Amino acid sequence: MFIKDEYINREYSWLLFNKRVLDQAADKSVPVLERAKFFSIFCSNLDEFYMVRVGSLYNQNAVSPKTRENKTKLTASEQLSGIFAHTKKLCRTAGKIYELLKKDLKESGIKQVRGNLNDKQRAELKKYFTASVLPFLSPMVLDAKHPLMRFENAHVYLILRLEKGGREMIGVMPLPAKVKPVYVFSGKKTTFITLEDMVKELGAMAFAGYKCLGSAMARVTRNADFETDEADCDSEYDYDFAKYLKEKIEMRASFDAVRLETDGADDECVAFLCRNLHIKDKQCFALDYPLDAKYLGKIGDMLPDDEAAARKYAPFRPKGSGGGDGSMIARVMRGDVFLSYPYDSFSALVRLLEECAESKEVASIKITIYRLDDRSRIVEALKRASENGIEVTVVIELCARFDEENNLYYAHVLKEAGCTIFYGVGNYKVHSKIVSIVLNRGGEARYITHLGTGNYNESTSRLYTDLNIITANEQIGRDGAAFFRNLAIGNIEQDYEKLLIAPHSLKSGLLAYIDRETEKAKRGESAAITAKMNSLTDLDMIRRLIKAGQAGVKVHLIVRGICCLRPGIEGKTDNIRVISIVGRFLEHSRVYAFGPDGQDIFISSADLMTRNTDKRVEIATPVLDPAIRAAVFAKLETMLSDNVKARELHASGEYLPVPRPDGAKPVNSQEDIL
Repeated sequence: MFIKDEYINREYSWLLFNKRVLDQAADKSVPVLERAKFFSIFCSNLDEFYMVRVGSLYNQNAVSPKTRENKTKLTASEQLSGIFAHTKKLCRTAGKIYELLKKDLKESGIKQVRGNLNDKQRAELKKYFTASVLPFLSPMVLDAKHPLMRFENAHVYLILRLEKGGREMIGVMPLPAKVKPVYVFSGKKTTFITLEDMVKELGAMAFAGYKCLGSAMARVTRNADFETDEADCDSEYDYDFAKYLKEKIEMRASFDAVRLETDGADDECVAFLCRNLHIKDKQCFALDYPLDAKYLGKIGDMLPDDEAAARKYAPFRPKGSGGGDGSMIARVMRGDVFLSYPYDSFSALVRLLEECAESKEVASIKITIYRLDDRSRIVEALKRASENGIEVTVVIELCARFDEENNLYYAHVLKEAGCTIFYGVGNYKVHSKIVSIVLNRGGEARYITHLGTGNYNESTSRLYTDLNIITANEQIGRDGAAFFRNLAIGNIEQDYEKLLIAPHSLKSGLLAYIDRETEKAKRGESAAITAKMNSLTDLDMIRRLIKAGQAGVKVHLIVRGICCLRPGIEGKTDNIRVISIVGRFLEHSRVYAFGPDGQDIFISSADLMTRNTDKRVEIATPVLDPAIRAAVFAKLETMLSDNVKARELHASGEYLPVPRPDGAKPVNSQEDIL
């Protein structure tokens, strides 16, 4: 159903990706607390998938039910049915892995109690519950004067069937947000119970005077997908887009339910919820693991630091890249600086901006922002620069999904500091990662430009692999300055000297390089394309890569997540190899290399997805420095040789471990690069 000809359905491919994340929770070579974190990430990923992708398909089905996607030709309704069926299988697998994980945590000294309390534990828990949980509970019995409450998105509730005076009714109670998610029993400091399981055990105490006939834990996922359309906004020049977006965000709470998760404990409670939430059986999932698994990412906190560290990846310190303790401006003027996160320190870029904020030579700093850390040193440097009289312009994308409120806050903070703020151009999200610094040296403009593949977010720079170049190249500097001028006037139809910029020239530029390699292969010359990205869905790109492979180009793709290209079909895609690497760090960099030895390489903010190539403002920059180009290509070659974490996509649609011949050296690309 999800595979047709040379294509794999995007939603199915994403579910396969999340299964690879789940596999890390079962991998005994991964430290046990890291495995717990991977399980939590799997659950969080699935939440967002249902809120956004399933939500989007619901919207599409309501508006244009006969529309078919352009690869496997499925309608939205057909995709939804397939997603629900595959999720059932995925949840069953997750339940088995959770039990294994719980067993391994117990063997490492961390015991979770679930419904099997001894008398001493029950007495202790009841005392704690009465004093520290019960006062924060808000129970409600549903009747004519207490109608069904609106279930908040992703919040856990206790549902009870109650009886009083021969009359049956329903009780509903949300888990309190202000209570700790776990309780650690006295004596053994590593035996704990979650708030979810505690309320399941003792929550009926909140319904004094009622007899409990049955209960179930439940969690609703709501459609969180909305589009922001310029046509929705008043076209007057003084219209406040921030206010418009805030109203949109607040609407999320009222969107329809798309998924119901329960512990499956009481069929009548579940049936009541399905009726009232208009949820069909195929959208209802009975889980053998907690409905809220966020606690799994933090259970190491109950251990002493040294014991927790022994159950995690060995810590490392990023390399202090850049100019040492000297001037970053002077260092960049001597030659390009290459930063590879998380292996290199984010501090080099912060130091550059802090130095620029105090420099008499710097005339302007301009930056695009998509996602920021909660405590951003980048923002502090920009504020300082503005206070010192430097022109600071910030293009902040308010529509960065689930970061809208954070970006609204920073937009206000930067505006108050005197920075010029605007929110992009037309209906295009600004997803590019660029800083343009213009210096005035004796009346002559000099440039420093930062271009990267990831966000200006210090927290994720320690977890995501991203590539960055800081350059004083004159052509790229002029391009960067022109890019911000064009954004400010709404001009996206512009060619640049060196940069490829979507939606105008990035796609056509990369396609031209693919065509170049195709023509080389047709002439009998050695030709290759090596590309790394998060997702590959753009149909034009896929077709052109298939054409290149058929001409004899060796195509190597490292695609972490969604891949809609089906490799390995004899005579069609057998010259194309696709691998995915899921490991300690989140592979996030986008690299497009052309030629057998990577003679031409671009790093980019853009995946090869239609939303990136046609519907966003993205940048691909050529890697001009030969040493940096060689370093980037070497990283790609290391990843292609991975036989530990890499999974290879086969024509069957399965991702299978890369075979390792007897005696061959294990290659874990992330650990080797680290």
